[in-house]
Amino acid sequence: MTEIRHFSTAFLRDPLHVAALFPSFPPLCRQAIAPLPATGDPVVLDLGAGTGSVTDEIQKRLQGRGRHIAVEMDEDMAEVLAKRHPEVEVMCTDAHTAVEKLLAEGVRADLSVSGLPWLATAPKDRSIFPLLARMAAPGGAVTQLAHAWIRFFPTAKQVQRNLEATFEEVVVSRTVWLNAPPAVVYVARRPRTT
Repeated sequence: MTEIRHFSTAFLRDPLHVAALFPSFPPLCRQAIAPLPATGDPVVLDLGAGTGSVTDEIQKRLQGRGRHIAVEMDEDMAEVLAKRHPEVEVMCTDAHTAVEKLLAEGVRADLSVSGLPWLATAPKDRSIFPLLARMAAPGGAVTQLAHAWIRFFPTAKQVQRNLEATFEEVVVSRTVWLNAPPAVVYVARRPRTT
């Protein structure tokens, strides 16, 4: 079964937990990982990794450096991801559970990339962003992918408020038109201390 077929099947099975009908295209993935340090041994957290479109770009950029942890709660997609990328630590669980476990282990991420659906990140009491802020290494960043058209809906506005309440700096990229559908990337830095 192809990557697109795995992804589309998962979307049709559970559209509230799979963000899109198709995996993200490479231009969007590259935009999402732009804050990834080019040197050293960075730790990268890849949330909602799906079948690995963002994972592919992270691995190209890391070139064997650092630590890459991918989180995918869909068992079929996590299995595909683990087979495609044996060098990546794949956690088959929900994002909150994974991040809480990693925090308990003392893991700090230089970059956390979230491809999680906005409905999963919107509720203030279950927002993943405070956990990602606690997990951020000094100078680290959090990126959140979003379909361009969804930004104007109340749920999306709540996600942006959650980001802005958690981080001092939140920047929205230009629209990446070479994606289906077109999308943007929110880049958040400098977790608030209060």
